[in-house]
Amino acid sequence: MSENKAQEKTNPAKSGERIAKRIAAAGICSRRDAEKLIAEGRVKVNGNIIDSPALNVTDKDNIKVDNKLIDAPAEIRLFLYHKPSGLVTTHKDEKDRKTVFEALPKTLPRVVSVGRLDMTTEGLLLLTTSGELSRFLELPGTGWVRRYRVRVFGRVEDNHIKKLEKGIKHDGVQYGSIQAVVDGESGANTWLTLSLKEGKNREIRNVMEALGLKVNRLIRTSYGPFQLGNLAKGTVKEIPKKALKEQIPKTFWNGK
Repeated sequence: MSENKAQEKTNPAKSGERIAKRIAAAGICSRRDAEKLIAEGRVKVNGNIIDSPALNVTDKDNIKVDNKLIDAPAEIRLFLYHKPSGLVTTHKDEKDRKTVFEALPKTLPRVVSVGRLDMTTEGLLLLTTSGELSRFLELPGTGWVRRYRVRVFGRVEDNHIKKLEKGIKHDGVQYGSIQAVVDGESGANTWLTLSLKEGKNREIRNVMEALGLKVNRLIRTSYGPFQLGNLAKGTVKEIPKKALKEQIPKTFWNGK
């Protein structure tokens, strides 16, 4: 093996933790994004570039991302953020658009988002210091319902509601069941409340398009037990640690 590759045998699988998990625990990014950083050759362990997210590391290892030493695992914290329209949910945007993380208060610690809201979507975005918690809360298996208020151009019929409940396939992508309730009409627009568990990329906009409806406003109002409530646009609220532990299964906290 070339000298610029870390040898996995120096970090046996029976000790330590996976490098991608360690990066996520430090709050750099999610575990999935950490795997991308590794594939791009941007991670070093003890001075060597690594190419496997399966590599195990311990507290004694020197780990750098983009030649910057990563911190010890961050204290697990969770914040509610009322995202305004016009911000992209990324740390750095290739089109130089303003990001959520640029708009956050400077007093906040380094955080990653739990999933994403696209640029014109408003409402509740969860932010956490833990990439591991971010990944856990994103998984459909966690079972948390995401709820949205949606304004569409057009009239929503009973057959639309039934199709959403059964699940819709659009552009080759199968979307799961969505519970929909019509809240009322305003001119040529209809307001709906939608509840879903998956949250695939642009899911609501895509399924509405499949029904011949166009979304012109989209607001996430809740994510699992956490509610947007009267949180003002652009503001952040931290979930107390006690309340957070009450909502997250005990198995997640083992060893944390």
